[in-house]
Amino acid sequence: MSFTATPRDWWQAARPHTWPNAFAPVIAGSGAAAYAGGFSWWRALLALAVSWALIIGVNYANDYSDGIRGTDEDRTGPQRLTGGGLANPKQVKYAAFFAFGIAGLAGIALALSSAWWMIVVGAVCIAGAWFYTGGKNPYGYRGLGEVAVFVFFGLVAVLGTEYTQAGALSWVGLGAAVGIGAISSGVNLVNNLRDIPTDAATGKITLAVRLGDTNARRLYAGLATTPFIISLLLASELLPLLLGLLALPLAIAGMRTVVRGAKDQALIPVLATTGQAMLLWSVITAVVLFLNAPVV
Repeated sequence: MSFTATPRDWWQAARPHTWPNAFAPVIAGSGAAAYAGGFSWWRALLALAVSWALIIGVNYANDYSDGIRGTDEDRTGPQRLTGGGLANPKQVKYAAFFAFGIAGLAGIALALSSAWWMIVVGAVCIAGAWFYTGGKNPYGYRGLGEVAVFVFFGLVAVLGTEYTQAGALSWVGLGAAVGIGAISSGVNLVNNLRDIPTDAATGKITLAVRLGDTNARRLYAGLATTPFIISLLLASELLPLLLGLLALPLAIAGMRTVVRGAKDQALIPVLATTGQAMLLWSVITAVVLFLNAPVV
């Protein structure tokens, strides 16, 4: 069989539109660390390498696992390497493992510089990335994908970033973790909302499939709103954190599209606007925290 994947195909399979899910928690967590008086630029870069490599790895892993199961043969979104027959499935799997290896090496370096037990946390994250759609009983096929995103790209990523720099956790960091985790889960949910018909037909029972179209749209709106509720709550700690609300118009644009019942291709831009809202919120929040950090 001849495979015709181009460098652009491999780039698209890495799904750059999901990368804000990796950048935002590190940015927010670094801001929380700075506010606690413990920012470390090189640990922040290591955390970014872990998160970025992990999300690329999970995207290639999903491409491989969904492809060999046949759940990507009739999908609305961009064509996949495995499901579309563009690349050898083994090469896609090896690409995922390579990315996981980079995440693991960066994670070990970060853990050894702060807390060795974080290596265990990192190993759990990599296992979670693979078994999302990989293995004999993937939890992503049981409606737990959004929960995993909330935990790994929200709680673990933000609080892990803060802890490895500041050596402690804070309520500000926890708030940021909940906000990032929620809207990041929203990105995953709207992606699965688009694929409800094909996922249900192939036995991929995502949370969107379980909830049904209407309830999935309502949950998305709630998740996308969460960071801005966090901004209001954290304003009691630091009033300028209200500036995070400046990212709200981007989130509203996505919510309008979803709540009004857009389907198929019309939902694809929502992935970008939701990711942009998350990234902008994290940058604004982090800048405010940096500007109000103690001088050390």
